[in-house]
Amino acid sequence: MVSSEYERRIAARFATFDQDGNGYIDREDFMGAAKALLSEFAVAARSDKGQALYGGAEAFWQGMAGIADRDGDQRITREEFVTGAVKRLRDNPDGFAEIARPFLHAALDVADTDGDGAATVEEAARVLKCLGVPEDVARTAAGTLDADDDGKVAEPEVVPAFARYFTVPE
Repeated sequence: MVSSEYERRIAARFATFDQDGNGYIDREDFMGAAKALLSEFAVAARSDKGQALYGGAEAFWQGMAGIADRDGDQRITREEFVTGAVKRLRDNPDGFAEIARPFLHAALDVADTDGDGAATVEEAARVLKCLGVPEDVARTAAGTLDADDDGKVAEPEVVPAFARYFTVPE
C-alpha cells in the first residue's frame, strides 16, 4: 500500500476515536461516545445498561491510554496514535479486541431494543452513526457485520470486525 493511502487510513482511524475533533483522543471522547449512544437509544445513564456502557467506555479508554499515551498526559496525539497504537494494534489485534470488548458488549446491549441478545442491522447502523460514521457507510458496514446473514449483529461478529478495522497494514 502506498504511504499516502496508509496515512489516509490512519487518519480515518484516529478521527473515529477523536469524537470531539480537538486533535487528540482523551477520556472525554470515550465518555462522549457513550453519552451519544445512550441518547440515541433513550437509555438512562443511571440504568444498568447505561452504567455498563460508561464502565466499558472507561475500560476502553484505560486500555487505549496504556497502549498509546507515551508521555502520560492523559491525551493521545495523532503521532502517539500512529507510532504507538497502530503498531500495537497491528501486532496484536486480538489484544485490542479484548480492550474494546467491554464497550462493544455494552453498546450492543444498549442497541438491542428487543432484548434478544443481538442488535438488528438497523440498530447497529444507528450505533455506527452515533460514533461518527456517515449514514451511508454506517448502513453498509452494519450489513457487513451481519456475517451469518440473520439480520442481527452479535458480539462474536462485532469484536473481530472492530479489531480488523483498526489493524491497518502498511
